[in-house]
Amino acid sequence: MAGDPIGELVALFARLPGIGERTATRLAFFVLESPPELASGLGEALSKLHDRVKRCRTCGNFGADELCNICRDPRRDASIVCVVARVPDLVAIERSGAFRGRYHVLHGLLAPLDGIHPENLPIAELRERVEREGVRELVVATPLTVEGEATALYLADVFGDSGVEVTRIASGMPH
Repeated sequence: MAGDPIGELVALFARLPGIGERTATRLAFFVLESPPELASGLGEALSKLHDRVKRCRTCGNFGADELCNICRDPRRDASIVCVVARVPDLVAIERSGAFRGRYHVLHGLLAPLDGIHPENLPIAELRERVEREGVRELVVATPLTVEGEATALYLADVFGDSGVEVTRIASGMPH
């Protein structure tokens, strides 16, 4: 595909989750037919993304500062923490408007067969946070998959004797 800028763009778009070749082609031609400022803006935003976006030092959410907007919000209930696998799960819960606590993003799930063990996830940081912030309830919102269930069971075991209530959302999160 070298030398074919449209083909290269289609191939890059097609690497994004949920984007097939037809959608990638449609996106490539949309960008091509748009004013050049759109392509420049997209390119600049993408090239600076990793430099401009940070992980929140408290919860692991993405944001522009060391603390995300949720952790900085004094109206949020710091005694209830919702544990999610990934940031899109957090976004889905936030869209519902039903949860007013804080979050902890694991950026993955336990999957021993894939080499992902408790030490590979920020579970120790969660334990420290629970002690430091006086968290009284953890709401585990991992997907209803083998890995999500294993992670939920592990968290229930880790916090079982700590006095922290560990609850599970009823329907899981789509993955």
